[in-house]
Amino acid sequence: MIARYTLPEMGAIWSEEGKLNNWLKIEVAACEAWASLGKIPPEAVKTIKERACFDIDRVREIEAEVRHDVIAFLTNVGEYVGDASKYIHLGLTSSDILDTGIAMQMRDSADIILLKLEKLKGVIKEKALEHKYTMCIGRTHGVHGEPTTFGLKMALWYTEMERNIERLKQARDIISYGAISGAVGNFAHLDPRVEEYVCEQLNLKPCLVSTQIIQRDRHADFLTNLAVVASSLEKMATEIRNLQRTDILEAEEPFKKGQKGSSAMPHKRNPMMSERVAGLSRIIRGNALASLENVSLWHERDLTHSSVERVIIPDSCILLDYMLEKFTDIMEGLVVYEANMAKNIETTLGLVFSQQLLLVLVGKGLLREQAYSMVQGNAMRSWQEKIDFKQMVLNDKEIMKLISVEELEQIFDYGIYTANVDYIFKRCGLS
Repeated sequence: MIARYTLPEMGAIWSEEGKLNNWLKIEVAACEAWASLGKIPPEAVKTIKERACFDIDRVREIEAEVRHDVIAFLTNVGEYVGDASKYIHLGLTSSDILDTGIAMQMRDSADIILLKLEKLKGVIKEKALEHKYTMCIGRTHGVHGEPTTFGLKMALWYTEMERNIERLKQARDIISYGAISGAVGNFAHLDPRVEEYVCEQLNLKPCLVSTQIIQRDRHADFLTNLAVVASSLEKMATEIRNLQRTDILEAEEPFKKGQKGSSAMPHKRNPMMSERVAGLSRIIRGNALASLENVSLWHERDLTHSSVERVIIPDSCILLDYMLEKFTDIMEGLVVYEANMAKNIETTLGLVFSQQLLLVLVGKGLLREQAYSMVQGNAMRSWQEKIDFKQMVLNDKEIMKLISVEELEQIFDYGIYTANVDYIFKRCGLS
């Protein structure tokens, strides 16, 4: 009986031993299926299950001579099994083993990544709730716009993580397919029931139709989804890097005791882990592009995809696993400088209320262009002369003819920027 897969660490999944263990499971399951169909003697299957094993060094030794990885593996397994080994790989082709095996590896990798995405989503949720009403300046084009809350930034990331989890679940389903269909996929030397049995034992689904290989749109879907997750992490890491800039300093990744930021400047606290996450995302996106190139192959197969996948699939899974570990650490230890957030809002001396003033003037009956010109004139002078914007408005007789001092106080009330935070959080499932 083939053991159901467990959830090993990412490195074990992509180790040589992990790969060959999967191959062995596939071969033994195929023998069991043939035995149930009367093609292999039951005692031979019993022997195969008892003796089937491999030695990685011996497989490599054989491969150096035969220059074929699957043949080397089968030869070594045969050395352990003896005469009953003649029933192993019956009717199968190498890609039946290779493609079904890598499907198992990608599925298991997806399970680990999904667990870590859920953990990160939970950490982001905690930050969102903690800073639900923590006001900070919203920036467009890198320039101060209007105040928002740090909690809303986190709510945005939370919902993006939800989408990433949903996409990766779908990608996991798309990649969880095996193929035991023979040299060109037509079961000429196989019974389709062998494929059905093997896939059932390995928690896979059989491809409805295949050639010698499982079609690479599945692999491209998986890798492009990994690239989307990596890009989300880069986006978030980039925001932290920007907020950690000395002239902003609203948030900072954790800096542990004994850590050094610069070999030359002892004062430095650099966002090194955020930069690492941002940089590694570029590799995963590049790998995704290579996976798209692998979709187009000659006829029932060629070999151009194989060497590429030996690099891009394990590398992408291992890198994303690492990035999620590091970014979760960043978020768990994130330092938030609320006082600096409040200070930065005031940098523009009340200009953040310009739109609110504009809308009130339009509500008083002015044409938008006229109201815009009146507000902008005061705003530009406030910015250039570093005069409080509210005071500028108070001194503007044309504007004050239209609004009272009491109305002006309401216009310059920060409460308008948090009035709908509860509504947004509830809509995000964060209430």
